Amino acid sequence: MRCLLKALNVVSLHASLRRSRQLCSQSSPAQTSFSYELMKQQYRPEVPEYFNFASNVLDRWTEVEKEGKKPKTPALWWVDGDGEEVKWSFEELGVLSRKAANVLSGACSLQCGDRVLLLLPRIPEWWLLNVACMRTGTIPIPGTQQLTAKDILYRLQKSKAKGVITDDSVASTVESVEAECQSLKFKLLVSEGHREGWLSFKDLLKNASSDHRCVTTKSQHPMAIYFTSGTTGAPKMTEHSHCSYGIGLTVSGRYWLNLTSSDIYWNTSDTGWAKAAWSIFSAWIQGACVFVHKMPQFSPPAVFETLSRYPITVFCSAPTAYRMLVQHQPASCTLSSLRHCVSAGEPINPEVMAAWKAQTGLNIHECYGQTETVLVCGNFKGMEIKPGSMGKPSPGYDVQIIDENGNILPPGKEGEIAIKVKPTRPLFLFTCYADDPEKTKATVRGDFYVTGDRGLRDEDGYFWFVGRADDVINSAGYRIGPFEVESALLEHPAVVESAVVSSPDPIRGEVVKAFVVLTPNYASHDPEKMMKELQDHVKKATAPYKYPRKMEFVRELPKTVSGKIRRNELRQKEWRRY
Repeated sequence: MRCLLKALNVVSLHASLRRSRQLCSQSSPAQTSFSYELMKQQYRPEVPEYFNFASNVLDRWTEVEKEGKKPKTPALWWVDGDGEEVKWSFEELGVLSRKAANVLSGACSLQCGDRVLLLLPRIPEWWLLNVACMRTGTIPIPGTQQLTAKDILYRLQKSKAKGVITDDSVASTVESVEAECQSLKFKLLVSEGHREGWLSFKDLLKNASSDHRCVTTKSQHPMAIYFTSGTTGAPKMTEHSHCSYGIGLTVSGRYWLNLTSSDIYWNTSDTGWAKAAWSIFSAWIQGACVFVHKMPQFSPPAVFETLSRYPITVFCSAPTAYRMLVQHQPASCTLSSLRHCVSAGEPINPEVMAAWKAQTGLNIHECYGQTETVLVCGNFKGMEIKPGSMGKPSPGYDVQIIDENGNILPPGKEGEIAIKVKPTRPLFLFTCYADDPEKTKATVRGDFYVTGDRGLRDEDGYFWFVGRADDVINSAGYRIGPFEVESALLEHPAVVESAVVSSPDPIRGEVVKAFVVLTPNYASHDPEKMMKELQDHVKKATAPYKYPRKMEFVRELPKTVSGKIRRNELRQKEWRRY
């Protein structure tokens, strides 16, 4: 969709300025008490016709900063773990992002609406280039550096990206597939050195002008594309608009993360995934500081050392990370600044939540969302937490549990988690699967967008995750979600992690099978005795019919590059055996 480069008319301009001031002015007060019903009543977001996060929010925070009305926390605080640090104020971020925008529109010849693959690790340039793309109307397609040549080729061909931005570690992989990418026009290298055939971002940024006029974008113009994690098939291109993230993530920043302009927020997500975007929008909507640790690989000792050394107040990480952290916390670690912890990406086991609270005194506030959405359900700060629940619906969505015909189910009945999209589609939902109208259409059932996840709602309005629709096991008429069985297994000290899938059975149709990774202390135990012990344990921890009748001990589980377990891969292999 082309951008509107002409000046806004007076009415639209004033509306846009009012909106940007509102976003900034409402972000500062700390949340002292919480009422879910009051939040629903008060949440009335305004979506102007024109909106650009860089000009309407970030540049407004620069003004607030200059007026001395903001705490002296930086906009971005980056550390590499070896003593090197970078701190940018909102003003500095503005200057540098304008220079970067001139690099994109100048040397790279990118125009508004062009797509570019962004493959960078946790370095300041990733945040800088995301903002530069907003200023130019370029559509970034972030990807993790763990992508293989096949993955990169798929993304370049599927997206028809005109450029790729990466560093030395991925450059040779890009070169190995570029001949097969007809749309690729340039390669931009973020590096201290130079490479033949690549533009040097360092050199171009140094010489670029800081004078740049942000393009005018409509709220519903495409802003970014994120490939889904591919847990159930080939990754899809999920397109988000300027308002779906730039305004829609207000809920997560203000109510779930509970951020203010005094906070320092650390999100450990890989830059290739949509949750990393939350560290841009959720934090900067609130004027909070985005803290980044380069940390090429997740390291529990490094995490605790960082939380102890720096004044981080809000911490976000994946359930897998928390599972590792509760097993490694050093006795001398002091987390004096930390006040709020959250988790997203997959369900977190109640056992991990309890262990974390015992060690830190803090609850883990879980939320549920997808690449296609912003926050769908959450355990908002100040709300009673029911361990294992994803919380209550975001005020931005009408969330229901529906059956196969699109009918709303009553509390206690399992069905598919869905968001109402008719008669009015929420603006904070993804726009479409880019270039794939059929898959986009397939997400709607009746009046609802269907997430593909199964769950239920209890009498108190809390939602509970059961599993991906494809993951639910139907054994002798009993429907069994893998999450509850995996949580029961995790309670046993022998289990590091597990994946539960269906396995063919001549009598029951299918039965529960668990793939289990054992801790080193139990790895040498007799497999038959170990299986019996774990089966008995699950029978006591949950309903006996859910216990895994089959079990296989493995050294590791297949996962997507984002760290999610590929149960569909295990299930397919299991069914091919019979």
